[in-house]
Amino acid sequence: MSTNDPFARLPEAATFTVTSATVADGEAWSAEQFSSGVPGGKDVSPHLSWSGAPEGTRSYAVTVYDPDAPTGSGFWHWAVADIPATVTELPEGAGDDTGSGLPEGAFQVPNDARVARFIGAAPPAGHGVHRYFVVVHALDVESIGVPAETTPAFLGFTMAGHILGRAVLIATAEIPA
Repeated sequence: MSTNDPFARLPEAATFTVTSATVADGEAWSAEQFSSGVPGGKDVSPHLSWSGAPEGTRSYAVTVYDPDAPTGSGFWHWAVADIPATVTELPEGAGDDTGSGLPEGAFQVPNDARVARFIGAAPPAGHGVHRYFVVVHALDVESIGVPAETTPAFLGFTMAGHILGRAVLIATAEIPA
């Protein structure tokens, strides 16, 4: 497994708590959170609930990133921007094709498969355990100001100067050879 730390070169940020009824921190995704291209996979985004965000939080963004993907740049599975500060939970399946479970004003940006939705885990068979950093970013702006067709990497770049805190849950996935 790679030791890539996606936050190693980013500014420090306060921590707060994210939990999930779908997956526990450090545990494996269930079949529903695997890609539909994997037997049994359904591309269902996880339930997320967060608390303890820093004072001054005006919105949130949620990202799901696999730094262990064999790409040289990891793989972005999901990115949601402009979640209102009054929202502290997303239901399982919120990241479907229409974002039906997202609050008003929030939107999904295209992931690395270039679809604006959650795409599940699909590590190459025999590649070992992959980590999926599920992160809720507390931001100091109501809107991050990126277009809906932006990339998760550009969303991250734009957020860098606005992050007050991060809540991180790490899920895992592995497909045997």
